[in-house]
Amino acid sequence: MEITTQKFKRCDLLAIKGKVDSFTAPDLIKAIEALNNTNRFKIIIDMSELEYMSSAGFRALLLGQRNCKRYNRGEIVLASVPKKVMDALELTGFTPLFKIFDENISAVGNF
Repeated sequence: MEITTQKFKRCDLLAIKGKVDSFTAPDLIKAIEALNNTNRFKIIIDMSELEYMSSAGFRALLLGQRNCKRYNRGEIVLASVPKKVMDALELTGFTPLFKIFDENISAVGNF
């Protein structure tokens, strides 16, 4: 898995490439926490190059979302979610927990 970060004026974009599983999910948690530690709580996760996400990856997203939403500081939104991952999000009941956008520009405009 490869994570790249891009900072915007009002939010940050984390682009994930590859697979998020129980081995790589801690890296995703660390990337989100690194932004939170610099008082950045409005985060877009670009999943356009994501191949696979396990339940550990979903748990990482949920932990990040809880931390970002605490005290109404911000939130995590998802962008360019592949069909396989979207199906898994729907199956697990995670879709109501996140705003989901078709493209990064719309997600950035949300903030």
